[in-house]
Formats: sequence, C-alpha cells, structure tokens
Amino acid sequence: MSSKKERDIEKNYPLPDFIAKLRRLADSLENGEQFEIQIAGERIYVPVRAKYSIEHEREGDEEEIEFQIKWSVSK
Repeated sequence: MSSKKERDIEKNYPLPDFIAKLRRLADSLENGEQFEIQIAGERIYVPVRAKYSIEHEREGDEEEIEFQIKWSVSK
C-alpha cells in the first residue's frame, strides 16, 4: 500500500510549456525510458510499464480530450 496522499489536480500550462511536456513524453516513450514530470510541486515518475489511452468526452456545448497514463504502484 502506498503512503502517498490521494490527490486529483488539473494544472493548466501555457501552450509552449504543454508542447515541451508532450515532446519530452514522446521522447521517453520512443527511447523506452521512464518519464518524469513535476505537477503542482510533486515529482511524478511514470514507469515504462504504464498504459496509455485517449479519452473523448462531450457534454452540452463542451468537448474534452484527455491523454491518460495509468500504472499501478504495486509490482
């Protein structure tokens, strides 16, 4: 069991920063390497074994696309 507190954060980034993060993610994936990112002051380490998905939501006059990365902390 993880000792980390639960959290649900959405962080907005200026377009150039968002592009840079996506580019670093793509480079990590292509090289088969762990991806590291800091979000709202916490450093996150995404393991190579993570699963990737894209989600599309539509509600009323709003649409949303989420690029999701999921993994279990247990081995």
